[in-house]
Amino acid sequence: MPSRTPPHRPVLWIATANPGKTREFKGLFGARFHVRDLHSFKNFPVIRETGRTFEANAKIKALALSRILPGQLILADDSGLVVPALRGRPGVRSARFSGPNATNESNRIKLLRVMKKLKNAARKAYFQATLVLAKDGVVCGVQHGRVWGRITHREYGSGGFGYDPIFIPKSFTRTFGQLTPRTKARISHRAEAVRGVMRLLSTKIHQLGG
Repeated sequence: MPSRTPPHRPVLWIATANPGKTREFKGLFGARFHVRDLHSFKNFPVIRETGRTFEANAKIKALALSRILPGQLILADDSGLVVPALRGRPGVRSARFSGPNATNESNRIKLLRVMKKLKNAARKAYFQATLVLAKDGVVCGVQHGRVWGRITHREYGSGGFGYDPIFIPKSFTRTFGQLTPRTKARISHRAEAVRGVMRLLSTKIHQLGG
């Protein structure tokens, strides 16, 4: 098992191998925690996300990793884009919207194609993030974050990841792909959920042994 960092900077394991998510989490948590992810492991077992909700999938990942890393703080994220006019799609299948071999680009292309004839209010959408904190096979807390916006008709910007280049948050005129990381860290769904986790950890860090 990889060595732990000094006790003055608690380790927080993120149950993901997505470099975009890890990069975003590191920025959101700053120097308070040493954020690590599944890239530290070779041949890590696949955790199947069989839940029907973001919270269910986040719990599956958090609990699975917490059993593999006893005594460690685990944070799992399940998030996605929800378009009410599409009956909630892509939803929990956001990462696999265009099929089993989906990429960020293929997902964006499919969504823009599916929404091609939708206009005005029908293009409203929101990003949802659910974070689950776990340790030793027990859920220690759940936090949610949501940001409303609309889907563009084409891609703008190369920042962020996933659906960021086609999502304009409410009260803004540029997509997440165009906004600076600092701005996104202030308004995003994941940022809102992380603020809740930080409050939780600030009160429970000693009980959790972080």
